[in-house]
This record gives sequence, C-alpha cells and structure tokens, in this order.
Amino acid sequence: MIANHIHDALDQVRTLQEMILEKRQFMGYSGTARIASGLFALAGAALLASGLVPSTACAHLAGWGIVLALALVVNYASIAYWFFFDEEVRQNPRMVKPAVDAVPALAVAAAFSITLILSRQYDLLPGIWMCMYGLAQVAYRLSLPIGIYWVGLCYMLCGACYLLAPGTSFLNPWPMGITFFLGEMAGGLILLSRRRPQPSKNREEP
Repeated sequence: MIANHIHDALDQVRTLQEMILEKRQFMGYSGTARIASGLFALAGAALLASGLVPSTACAHLAGWGIVLALALVVNYASIAYWFFFDEEVRQNPRMVKPAVDAVPALAVAAAFSITLILSRQYDLLPGIWMCMYGLAQVAYRLSLPIGIYWVGLCYMLCGACYLLAPGTSFLNPWPMGITFFLGEMAGGLILLSRRRPQPSKNREEP
C-alpha cells in the first residue's frame, strides 16, 4: 500500500517536471524554417560550384552572405509570427528572451570573420563558421530539445576537423554546404518532432 503511494507520488513529480520543462522550452523557432535554411545552404554550394559564379573569394563571400540573409529572414520571420500571433507571448515578452542566447557566439563569429577577411585568411572561414554556429546551438541547451544540443556539438566537431584538415579551400563550397544542409535538416526534424502549440487568442465568451 505504501509502495503504491510512493509510486503515485513519483509519477506526479515526473509529470510536474515534464510540464515545467515543456513550459521553459522556446517555441519561437520553426523546424520548417531550419529545413529551408539547410536547403539554402545546399543550393548555395551547388551554385558556387557550378562555374556560373566567379571562382574568387569575393564572389564566394557574396554567395554565402546571400545564403545567410535568406536563413535569417525565414528563421526570424518565424519568431515574429510567434510573437505577434500568440496572445500569451505578447503579454509576456520575456518568453522571447531565449532568442538572444545565441547572440554572443554569433557576435564573436562576426568578429572572427571580419578579422580573417581583412587578413585574407579565407580558407579558415568555413571552419570558424561551423564551430561558432555549433556553439550558438549549444547555448540553447535549456530552452530547446536536447537534440539541438547534440546537433551543435556535431557542428563544432565538423568545424574542428575542417580547420585541422590539410589542403582545405574556401573556394570549395561543398564541405560547408553539406555540413549546414545536414545540420539544419537534423535540427529542423528535431523541432518538428515536438508539438508546437497553436497561437492562443483570448476570446470573450458569448
């Protein structure tokens, strides 16, 4: 009899923990947007390798800049949609706070990128981008599913391998294109696997 009460109490604690964790999770990111970002990266790599784009560092920088811009638009549009169409989020803007968790890592990535570009060390850029983007994913450890944390570690591992590999070239777009395609596909599927609540709207009862 006592054992049954203990088991019931433990089940209640587990249920409460799951509810708290679910409430803490950041729901602003869209799995579909992440998958789209991965497709942008793969399409960008294919275009840069096609010969239609000049095989110069400036042209490849511009190409990856366009890919980044498209990814930022679709991902932050998802957050904006969540904010403006969910009554609960508008009433409690602090729910959007996890969106800034990645800002320090991305800011450092921008600083490294500018430094490497000014010193013409273009071949190091893909590895740095992979590592810093992976670090940004790790920052979401408490606000996104644990799978995103593992995706971040994989990005960091790929970046480290790229930096240590001999003969890498910034003008070969495939390592970065494939890495970001697979990483964003995995991240998107992880986000899609969770149940994203529909935007809540307060309606007056008739």
